[in-house]
Amino acid sequence: MANFIALYDACVLYPAPLRDLLMYLAMTDLYRAKWTNEIHEEWMRNVLANRSDLTRIQLERTRELMNLNVRDCLVEGYEKLIPALTLPDPDDRHVLAEVIRSSSSVIVTYNLKDFPVKAIKEFGIAAQHPDDFLIHLLDLAPDLVCAAAQRQRLSLKRPPRSVEDI
Repeated sequence: MANFIALYDACVLYPAPLRDLLMYLAMTDLYRAKWTNEIHEEWMRNVLANRSDLTRIQLERTRELMNLNVRDCLVEGYEKLIPALTLPDPDDRHVLAEVIRSSSSVIVTYNLKDFPVKAIKEFGIAAQHPDDFLIHLLDLAPDLVCAAAQRQRLSLKRPPRSVEDI
């Protein structure tokens, strides 16, 4: 198992295709993926607010599968760090606390402005857009990344997707 640890922000778990790819990549052991129950609650709340065709039970099932299939993924015991942290949006301090507690070296997030270098560099942490994160992984282990993407594509049954579709 790799020593490289990445924490997924809720915003990268919201879109199902990206969440699925990140899960397949996490199962390669190329790196260790982390998140918290608070992050789960955030992405699930946002999905339910925008997708009336989905239910809480369906998303709980997704949450359960994520937690079962990615070894040692849940971060706990970060709450006491939150008050001492400063970020542009105080509501994001829990994410920084989770990264610190989990010894992650990267936050995978669309919200780069919420984690400015000045605020996170003292912790040895970088914030990366998911595109950059995926490109770095592709550079590191192209065969593993391509195999994970293929597993994701093959898992799509309704409707099946071709390589061109993806």
